[in-house]
Amino acid sequence: RGNGIIMAWQGTVNPFAFRPSWQEIKDLPWEAQKAKLLDPAFKARLLAEPNDYSAAPQDILGVVMVISQGWALQYEMDPDFDYEPQADASINARAAAAGVDPQEYAYDLLCRDDGKGFIYLPILNYADGNLDFLVPLQHADDTVNSLSDGGAHCGTICDAASPTFMLEHWVKSRKRGARIGLEQAIKRQCRDTALLYGLEDRGVIAPGYLADLNVIDMERLKLGKPWLAFDLPAGGKRLLQKADGYVCTIKNGTVTFRDGAWTGATPGGLIRGPQHVELAEAAE
Repeated sequence: RGNGIIMAWQGTVNPFAFRPSWQEIKDLPWEAQKAKLLDPAFKARLLAEPNDYSAAPQDILGVVMVISQGWALQYEMDPDFDYEPQADASINARAAAAGVDPQEYAYDLLCRDDGKGFIYLPILNYADGNLDFLVPLQHADDTVNSLSDGGAHCGTICDAASPTFMLEHWVKSRKRGARIGLEQAIKRQCRDTALLYGLEDRGVIAPGYLADLNVIDMERLKLGKPWLAFDLPAGGKRLLQKADGYVCTIKNGTVTFRDGAWTGATPGGLIRGPQHVELAEAAE
């Protein structure tokens, strides 16, 4: 999918982070921040200010400018958000339709839902405004659906949702072009990835291999809207996303999740280096 960032007032990044007025309140507790953000006088003052890039990393200044004023490339994340959005769904287009300035539209969007609005900005994989170029790559033997960044940027992305996105968007609901077969999507994310990392004891359903399975109701499969949790050490934040449609998740033959709820079972373990299937069992 498009590789980018999710922006929010409480997130790591927001489009107004380079305005002097934001700098004044960025370290306040959230309730105090929210009171300022919802104050019409504060809003008017912030929107009248130019961006100050003097403290921004100069080696990525182009990206910083897209974050702070690239309204044609930014999209509102509503509950039914399409991760392959068209130009008429951009902040620019929606602001024009509403007859307001794009920066004001973006500000008000972030203030929705008690200050918990989200904006999606694809930075990579979306130069064409669609995902068509990824179709042949999903059938190529020299590309792989690899592991995702689940920690370093957890206030701007939620890549833990990528496997579900692959099934929901590419297999089930893509509207703007070719889809991918369910079998291919499963193989890409299970067997192909396992072999790449030397985990030869998993990724297929066969005697001798690990009984690692997801039972999925494809009709109900759907990603929910992201939200921010503040449950990391020292109150650190992370973006989370719920997925409906997972009937159960099985690890080593033990059900660990049922209808999205943890059962309390922890049958997994630490592994080091490549893993191999017991050949005698696999040959039966």
